[in-house]
Amino acid sequence: MEWFEALHLARLQFAFTVAFHIIFPAFTIGLASYLFVLNAAHLFTRKPVYLDLFNYWKKIFALSFGMGVVSGIVMSYQFGTNWSVFADKVGPILGPLMGYEVLSAFFLEAGFLGVMLFGRERVGEKLHVFATAMVALGTFASGFWILAVNSWMQTPDGHAINAVGQFVPDDWFKIIFNPSFPHRLLHMMLAAYLTTAFVVASVGAFHLLKVKAGKLTPGFSIDALKKMFSMAMWMAAIVVPMQIYVGDAQGLNTLQYQPLKIAAMEGHFENQKPAGLVLFGIPNQEEAKMEYKVEIPVLGSVILHHNTTEGLLGFESFPRSEWPPMAPPFFAFRIMVGIAFLMLGMGMWSLWLRYKKRLYDTPLMLKAAVMMGPAGFIAVISGWVVTEVGRQPYTVYGLLRTADSLSPIEAPAVAASLIAFIVIYFTLFGAGFHYIFRQMKKPPMLSEEVMSHGAPTRAAGFVHPELKKPTVQGAKP
Repeated sequence: MEWFEALHLARLQFAFTVAFHIIFPAFTIGLASYLFVLNAAHLFTRKPVYLDLFNYWKKIFALSFGMGVVSGIVMSYQFGTNWSVFADKVGPILGPLMGYEVLSAFFLEAGFLGVMLFGRERVGEKLHVFATAMVALGTFASGFWILAVNSWMQTPDGHAINAVGQFVPDDWFKIIFNPSFPHRLLHMMLAAYLTTAFVVASVGAFHLLKVKAGKLTPGFSIDALKKMFSMAMWMAAIVVPMQIYVGDAQGLNTLQYQPLKIAAMEGHFENQKPAGLVLFGIPNQEEAKMEYKVEIPVLGSVILHHNTTEGLLGFESFPRSEWPPMAPPFFAFRIMVGIAFLMLGMGMWSLWLRYKKRLYDTPLMLKAAVMMGPAGFIAVISGWVVTEVGRQPYTVYGLLRTADSLSPIEAPAVAASLIAFIVIYFTLFGAGFHYIFRQMKKPPMLSEEVMSHGAPTRAAGFVHPELKKPTVQGAKP
């Protein structure tokens, strides 16, 4: 069978490890910036609630960062095992870029991580905030270089091809700042911030629901729960509209440089002028038609050309040997866009509830926030499916085919390593996820600063207006 050939097994293995790995950068990039904001806010306002939240989330960050490092290293080994021809041909370009990522980003993160986690009492508050900022900067720089690598593979520029068929640098500025890089960098960074925001909102909402049910143990910080939920909802309300705008700009860029990917995303086998928007359908690639199609006329042209007259090229305008698989990017794109509009709805809803002073005591909002916790991860993985599958049949778009990038390796060897990866990943990372979830199930606790100098009512019993009833922490009203 075709799917048991070495090429497809190697692609499946890389897809599995990338999908697993992208979870962690998507979370840690946003969480590192969130930790910096919390630490700086505590330094300048002296409000203990920010320190409570910082101490709570730094443990989760440390676990996620560690798993991200391990999954990234494992993923990179496949360049030498399954994709050695690709590594040989693009090594003069990708090698230095990956080296810059290690030198300028990973070393920065690793160098200041210990100070951020354990050095507050040793270096003082100001240097501790600086260390947190360096960790946040390192996570951003890591994303910068990785997106530069991947964007060059999508829209290669600034290179030449030497006598032995290797891609060699001709203009490093054009290589790094290739045509798709600015759009994709901003899109991914905003996606990381939103992913983190909805995880934070989900945890805060989960514990606020437990407060309403009177199921939390004494010593938790109600201020921290409300603050984390409030900050996350502000992020959703502000950043989601920005992300939709940036996503539209990236779509226009993709239309210019990768029209076949747009045809796959939009579900067009035939040329259309003007183009409709296919809401749903089942791609039949063998017969080159979209079955059970539900389409809104003209709207595709409005979205991608911002007018009602220009059309879109379908698969029929390109040789069949150039066609990417349509179904994965077609469905993944709709999942990603659907989640974006759910996030937009959550953000707008939160603004209305904030105006009505009911943000913390609306059970439906809190339950929806809990359910939306994993939404960012699903959207990010869906986006990468669109990006990577839509680029096929190339590893370097238009220049190096995936079939010509494979190592001289047999299918049984790839299958064995794939099975090993699946078993090891689900065992080790399953344990890591279990520990992270166990940490999230615990509420942020009142800091010693509050317990020793703060208001006694916060530690014993109080009335918080948002919940509309007297509450004793850890006991039912």
